[in-house]
Amino acid sequence: MKVISLRLALQTTVFAFVASAGGAEGAGAGSIVASGRGSVEAKIEYCMDCHGPSGQGYRGFLTMPRLAGQTPEYLEAQLRAFLEGRRGRNLFIRMATVHGLNPSMRAALAARFRHLNPPPFGGAPRQLAATGARIYEEGIPEANVPACLACHGPEAQGQYEIPRLAGQLFSYTTKTLSNWGKERGQNPASTIMVPIAHNLTRSQIDAIAAYVSYLK
Repeated sequence: MKVISLRLALQTTVFAFVASAGGAEGAGAGSIVASGRGSVEAKIEYCMDCHGPSGQGYRGFLTMPRLAGQTPEYLEAQLRAFLEGRRGRNLFIRMATVHGLNPSMRAALAARFRHLNPPPFGGAPRQLAATGARIYEEGIPEANVPACLACHGPEAQGQYEIPRLAGQLFSYTTKTLSNWGKERGQNPASTIMVPIAHNLTRSQIDAIAAYVSYLK
């Protein structure tokens, strides 16, 4: 309990610093440059505390998704969703978005992670990857599940607000797809995935997650 309290105190301190450095909601990109490296760099360092030093994600009790190589449009959209309460109720991420991230800073963070590309963790059951590849490339017509590559691209790199899946942590993808209706269904931009995720069995979800987790 003492460790958790200390962690919370440290996080609150960082958020307070970022909030003062971030400026008003309407501040332009020039304000970030004018304030020096502190505002953006402090926020990036904080993100990497959970998402890994190269944005590769974290495997543990609380899995953190890979941000490295993610499309800037998707990252910015998700940060806005946290800010507006359309995604999650996690205390720490909501503190970060409400108190520290103006539009220019969100864009700066998204651009930084876009250019990172560490090797994927892997570790998913390799025997599922072949089935996952087939579903990813062909879909499951009898279950009304389209090919994943139709939106996410043949190499799962994503485009615009459609996220990159390549290299994403196996456990994160399985959790997200299994709980899509609860976690993302309230977000209008994500409603297209609600019936798709619903029509996938757990074994099919595992196969897809295993396949994309090894893509670079």
